[in-house]
Order: sequence, then structure tokens, then C-alpha cells
Amino acid sequence: MPATREARATLRLKRVYEPAAAGDGFRILTDRLWPRGLSKEKARVDLWAKDVAPSTELRKWFNHDVTLWPEFVRRYHAELKNNPALHDLAVELSRHKTVTLLFGAKDEEHNQAVVLLKSLKKHW
Repeated sequence: MPATREARATLRLKRVYEPAAAGDGFRILTDRLWPRGLSKEKARVDLWAKDVAPSTELRKWFNHDVTLWPEFVRRYHAELKNNPALHDLAVELSRHKTVTLLFGAKDEEHNQAVVLLKSLKKHW
């Protein structure tokens, strides 16, 4: 009997400050720091994957400066490549049909969740 390929989760991105919705599925916070002013009840986070977030040093260096975005992406990919927590996250993704990666940044195009999503889609 041929092996069946396990279905992959549908991955989405969403700002953690937006209201949770039923369509979000399993909600994973991808920030190293808890979002300011947001209660755990309101955030409705199922998993806080702070170990896959950029290092404190990289986060502080980037400081949401869009001119540093290409170098941030390169450096964060290098961190992810050597991060065993990324594998653990991929295992968790396989347990869910829909997963929403949450981030706190105001910039929805230039944040770690965007990089993480691309890495997950590429490797898993």
C-alpha cells in the first residue's frame, strides 16, 4: 500500500491585536515578548512560540527599521536554520488544519512572522 502524504496546515498571518476569529484555527504567538497591554484572555493564544522568534540582539538591531529589512531577513533565516525550536514548531503545525501565526508589530509586511511563514512553507 503506498504511503499517504500527511496534509499540511493552512498557514495564516494576523496581528495579535486584531480580534480572534473562529477561522484562525490554532493561534501561535511568534514574538519573543508578550504584546503590550494585551491580556492572555483577549489574545486567545494557543501556543507562545517565543523560542522561534528572532534573538533579542537581532530584534533590537532591526528595531522595525524597514531600510534594514533585507539584512534582517538574512540574519533571521540564519538563526532559524540552527534553531531546534523550528522543528518543534513544524511538528505542532502538523497537528492542526489551520494555523495562524500572530505578531505584535504594526507593520504587517516587515516583521518576523512574515519571515517565519516563508521559512515554514519552504521547508515543511
